[in-house]
Amino acid sequence: MPLHLRSALNLICLYALATGAGWVLSRLGVPLPWMIGPLILSAATYMSGLMTQRVPVKTRPFGQMTIAAQVGLAFTPAALSALLSLAPLMIGAALVTAVLASAVAILTARIGHMRLPQAFLATFPTSPVEAAVMAEKLGCDPAPIVLSQTMRIAAVVILVPLSVYAVDGWPDRSGFVRGGAFDPLGNGFLAALALTGALVFRKLRISNPYFLGPLAFSAASAAAGLHPTAFPPMILSAAQIVLGTWLGSTFRRDLLLTGHRLIATAAMGTLLLLGLISAFALALAAATGLDWEILVLGLAPGGVTEMALTAKFLGVDLALVTAFQLTRIFVFMPNIPWMIRLIDRFERRH
Repeated sequence: MPLHLRSALNLICLYALATGAGWVLSRLGVPLPWMIGPLILSAATYMSGLMTQRVPVKTRPFGQMTIAAQVGLAFTPAALSALLSLAPLMIGAALVTAVLASAVAILTARIGHMRLPQAFLATFPTSPVEAAVMAEKLGCDPAPIVLSQTMRIAAVVILVPLSVYAVDGWPDRSGFVRGGAFDPLGNGFLAALALTGALVFRKLRISNPYFLGPLAFSAASAAAGLHPTAFPPMILSAAQIVLGTWLGSTFRRDLLLTGHRLIATAAMGTLLLLGLISAFALALAAATGLDWEILVLGLAPGGVTEMALTAKFLGVDLALVTAFQLTRIFVFMPNIPWMIRLIDRFERRH
C-alpha cells in the first residue's frame, strides 16, 4: 500500500476511534466529552506505541477558528461594558499568576535539575510551540518544555471541569454546549469572519492568529449588532474532536520510557501551579463577590481555546472567562521573550 494512502487510513481510524470515545463520554454525562474523550484516546494510542504517525498541526486551526468565532458571539455591547470595568482586576490577576508561575518554575528547576530558562518556559502558561521555539533559540532542550506545556493544558482541560462538577454536583448542563441552527447564510457569514480574521492576524504576525483573529472579528460583529448565526452542534463537536485528538497526539512514547524523572517533575509542577492559581481564584472570588466558577476558569493556566470551551459547556459567563484568559495572554506574550533572555543571562553570570 502506498505510504500516503496508509497514512490517510491511519488518521481516519484515529479520528473514528476518537469520535467513538467522545460519544461514550457524552453518554456518561462527562463534561467536555468531545474534547476529553479524543484527548485521552489519542494520548493512550501514542504513548502505547500503537500510533506513531503525527497528526498534522494544520488540523488545529480548524478547531481554533471554529471555537473562537463561536466565543466572539458572547461579546455583546453589555458584556463589553462590563469587561472594561473589570480591566484593572484582570491585569492584576495576570500579574499574580506570573508571580505564582515564577515560584513554581524555580522549584521545578531545582527538583528536576533543569536550567532556569528551561524551567520558566516549561511552567509559564503559554503556547507549547512558541515555548519550544524560544527554548531552541537559547540552546535548551525543547522536549521537556513541550511535555510540560502539553501536560498542563491536558490537566486543566480534564481536571478543572470535573472539579467544578464535583463541587456543584452533576447537573445536566449539556444544553449550554449546543450551537446555533443550520443557517447557510448566517453560518457562512460567521465562517467568513473567522477566516478573514485569521488571515489578517497572520499577515500582521500577531501571536495565535487562528484564535485571536476570528475572535476579534466575531466579537466586533456581535458588538455591532450584525448577529452572525452560531455554528450547529455537529460543527462545534467536530472542532472539539480535532483539538482533543491533536493535543493527545503530542504525548510521546519515548519520553514515557526514558523520561521518568522529567514526567514526575512536570506532573508535580503542573498540579502545584493549578492548585495555587485555583486557590488564588477562590480567594479573589471571596474578596470581590464575583462567581468563583468565572475566576477559576478565567485564571486557570490552560489554553484560551480550551477554557472558552469549558466555560461554554458549564454555562459560565463566556465573555468574562475569555476576557480573563486573553488579558493574561496579552500580558505574558510580549514579555516572556525578554524575561527569559534576562533569566538566561543572570544564570550564566552566576
